[in-house]
Amino acid sequence: MSTKILIIEDVPEMSELVSMYLAKEGMDVSKAASAEEAIEILKSVTPDLVILDLNLPGMSGFDFLKKFRGEYNNTIPVIISSARDGDEDIIEGLGLGADEFVTKPFSPRVLVAKVKANLRRGSEISAAAEEFFAFGDYKLLLNSCVLKKGTEKISLSNKEYKVLEYLTKHVGEQLCPEKIYKDVWGTEFGDVTAVAVYIQRLRKKIEENPAEPRHIKTVFGMGYLFEN
Repeated sequence: MSTKILIIEDVPEMSELVSMYLAKEGMDVSKAASAEEAIEILKSVTPDLVILDLNLPGMSGFDFLKKFRGEYNNTIPVIISSARDGDEDIIEGLGLGADEFVTKPFSPRVLVAKVKANLRRGSEISAAAEEFFAFGDYKLLLNSCVLKKGTEKISLSNKEYKVLEYLTKHVGEQLCPEKIYKDVWGTEFGDVTAVAVYIQRLRKKIEENPAEPRHIKTVFGMGYLFEN
């Protein structure tokens, strides 16, 4: 899965230039010409890093950063890219949660290097702090609710994640569908066959041969057994 970068820059030539250099590195770039447009993008895209100009039409870069850190995400790296180079601007930007302040004009190659460094640093911090459960070639990241195989993210729906997390927390236990349904769905009333549906979905994603599962096994007459 490619790295997602959000560029918030109202000068089209600058936005296009930076986007071109990032795309050459295999990154997926979204561009916004204003903070308001960026907020709309954030409704459907979660970037791995944001490059933010300060002098924007409408909401300022500072106001966007304050809103982003307060309402959206407190961990995604933000690099301010601005012609404003006064100490007060730099101090305010970093104080509001920016990770780095790059003064215009700059070399696009240097900016790309800073993007990579911030992504790498963020990844190392996340990896160190993240609780996880490992099984086979997979890691289930319990803080960020992500399943990974090596560096690849495996797409899971919210309910698929919850079922898998539940199974990993009961390794080696024989679990009947009724218990799984009650604990994961939070009710005793409903269609218990939903458990079998989600088990099949998970097997297709984590088992080399879903017909002969290594991790999510069927215990005939009992239910399911998770082994790592």
